[in-house]
Amino acid sequence: MSTPPSDPLIIAGKAYRSRLLVGTGKYKDLDETARAIEASGAEIVTVAVRRTNLGQNPDEPNILDVLSPDRYTILPNTAGCYDVETAVRTCRLARELLDGHNLVKLEVLGDEKTLFPNVVETLKAAEILVKEGFAVMVYTNDDPVVARELEAIGCVAVMPLAAPIGSGLGIRNPLNILTIVENAKVPILVDAGVGTASHAAQAMELGCDGVLMNTAIAAAKNPVLMASAMRKAVEAGREAFLAGRMPPKRFASASSPLEGLFF
Repeated sequence: MSTPPSDPLIIAGKAYRSRLLVGTGKYKDLDETARAIEASGAEIVTVAVRRTNLGQNPDEPNILDVLSPDRYTILPNTAGCYDVETAVRTCRLARELLDGHNLVKLEVLGDEKTLFPNVVETLKAAEILVKEGFAVMVYTNDDPVVARELEAIGCVAVMPLAAPIGSGLGIRNPLNILTIVENAKVPILVDAGVGTASHAAQAMELGCDGVLMNTAIAAAKNPVLMASAMRKAVEAGREAFLAGRMPPKRFASASSPLEGLFF
């Protein structure tokens, strides 16, 4: 019997040891994909249903051949969807392909240039999917009000962007992310815009429950090594958050006390 995690990430009632979630796009081949995900330690792996073969194309390589659902929680996502109808249809297809699997990542994009979420369409799609019994993890902007509305609809996790998808710019509005975290009753995971390990650590230090990334690993010169770095950054950031950082001070404070000096 496996030992339960001491500080679990709970998503839709299931406990995970890893707080790093990773994507499967942009790698040079399936072998590199598998090796990088192995190095990341991730247990939840997101797959773009409209761009990745999950069995809908029997003559093409199947991502599930290297990422077994027995080992990983496969998180189908609606990347490339720009309206409610397409996003909802994609989730229904994923549920059919994955034998009734209900956990999905919803993203409804506003335009091809920015890939920012279309918040109006996202809210509509989330409401439909929740009513149909899906466990929805939802990509959104870093607006605390929108995050609150998505939680109220019944999403199992809210995933605000750090910066535009694939930009690698890091967290542009840390105070917004902090506000979302402080007011949430569901897991908050930074999604999109992470570029390096320090960005992942910062997200965790702000109190986020996890980080999802793809390009930061896949576009690195050495994706497998970067995956390992991201794993350690998420773990270190979580430990720093739990430890409680020292209060920042404007002026210097001696590390050793002045009392009891001999001379």
